[in-house]
Amino acid sequence: MDAGVIGVGMMGRNHARVYSELKAVDSLYLYDLNEKAAGDLAGVFGATVSTGVEDLLANVDAVSICVPTPFHFSVAKQAIDARVPFLIEKPICATAEESRHLVRIIPEDLVVGVGHIERFNPIVPEIKKIVRDPLYVEMKRHNPASSRVSGSSVVEDLMIHDIDIMRNVLLPDGLYRLAGSGNQDVCSALFSFNETPVYLSASRKSSKKIRMIYIEEEEFTIEGDFMAQEIYIHRKPGQYAVEDERYVQENIIEKVLVNKQEPLKLELSTFLECVARGRDFPVTPRQALINMEICEEISQCFSV
Repeated sequence: MDAGVIGVGMMGRNHARVYSELKAVDSLYLYDLNEKAAGDLAGVFGATVSTGVEDLLANVDAVSICVPTPFHFSVAKQAIDARVPFLIEKPICATAEESRHLVRIIPEDLVVGVGHIERFNPIVPEIKKIVRDPLYVEMKRHNPASSRVSGSSVVEDLMIHDIDIMRNVLLPDGLYRLAGSGNQDVCSALFSFNETPVYLSASRKSSKKIRMIYIEEEEFTIEGDFMAQEIYIHRKPGQYAVEDERYVQENIIEKVLVNKQEPLKLELSTFLECVARGRDFPVTPRQALINMEICEEISQCFSV
């Protein structure tokens, strides 16, 4: 099918690269207000530069919307009016109110997905298979400062990935209590699902890039690294002892076999398959709306 990318910033460039590599894609169309940037990228991937959003939508079977977040709603509305299936980068819209409005106007028979890319990290379905009754969950997502981020707090920029995994993968049901603290660049949030605490932290001020998940259960502990795509299971100690005045314990550590893949390639190939078969995309607009509502709950905890 013919695919398009609207917005050729960092994520848009990655979408264009992956589309150019997928066998399911015939022609690729690009549009950006920066005509030179669109033209340069088109030259790299053999794509066609469109003269406007309407022109691009008239020529494609599916489109990725990778414009800055404040323009998500208006561009998505154009795709809806043109009846073109689209994948919109996260967050779905700039605010929960805009997100609710967008969800209301999406036709039921139009395939629409939201780019919560970490859902397509191969460690996520593996962890879901392992987890039974979590006693404690922790996720960290810390980043050095980036010039590409504008208009979003660290919650919508980074923590939203872990909110999505918490609410739509690990603990999709049940009420929670929330306590949070932070500012636009550093934030922590503690959720309490009955007796299960879930601690999330995110930062854009770190000197070290961290993407980790840690889950404790009664009989084992799971450690996952989103970047390395590795999972380790620590079983309870089989032996305790004191040797030469040192406490010693013997643990069993298992490394889970993970089929490592590029999450974006898996995400976009899934999106095109959903379009071709008329199926719902795994990350639905309603799920993305829930994520945004939780983001705003956390932001209300910020110190003024």
